[in-house]
Amino acid sequence: MFSNKSNTAPAPQPMMAAAPALKRPRALSAPSIISADMVINGTLSSSGDIQIDGRVEGDVRSVGLAIGDKAEIHGEVFAEDVTVRGKVVGRIRARKVLLAATSHVEGDILHEAFAVESGAFFEGNCRHSDNPLGDGANDESRKARTAPAPATPAALFAPLSPVTT
Repeated sequence: MFSNKSNTAPAPQPMMAAAPALKRPRALSAPSIISADMVINGTLSSSGDIQIDGRVEGDVRSVGLAIGDKAEIHGEVFAEDVTVRGKVVGRIRARKVLLAATSHVEGDILHEAFAVESGAFFEGNCRHSDNPLGDGANDESRKARTAPAPATPAALFAPLSPVTT
């Protein structure tokens, strides 16, 4: 009933040379994981996603970054998309930043989109930028840190002198 009517085997296909490895799209590649028992001293850099559950003493650069509940980063963060559930001590520069309820951030945030869940701890300044990862963003944040101090309350309420021309 299910027998093969022809007794000839199909002709073998010629072997093709292996195609060069193609860059996998971000959605198909697995993130690099820094486990909870790992401590890294130095800069992490990835063209993909990184999930950090341990401790990093240094800067982190990636496309996507997930910082776990018990994770700690002491350094600057540069990424397209950052989700913070743990602790970051240092500046964050990212297009999209989410501070989850369990997050603890001490440092400035330069962002394009920013969301904070109830319960998150954030101490620092946050500023919107159309291009937070661009080279000019460094100059802008430096200007913000060296901007003159605001006027003292006494100067704000001092009587104005009449203008003479």
